Amino acid sequence: MTKDASFEEKLKQLDQIVTALEQGDRPLETALADFKTGVVLAKDLQKTLAEAEKTLAKVMQDDGSMTDLELTNND
Repeated sequence: MTKDASFEEKLKQLDQIVTALEQGDRPLETALADFKTGVVLAKDLQKTLAEAEKTLAKVMQDDGSMTDLELTNND
């Protein structure tokens, strides 16, 4: 899977790897290679989610600039 693959494509590939590993009928070398690929995919997906969370935590100002969203608790 290339770095240009979408989040959804990477997630689908990770799901396929997990399913294949859960079946337990793969040769050890193949299972280890799949596991390594899955770890890389999981880290990449986690990074993408963290970046999306940062983006969503910003608010667009009237001048078009972005600023951090400040959540206040007005009790």
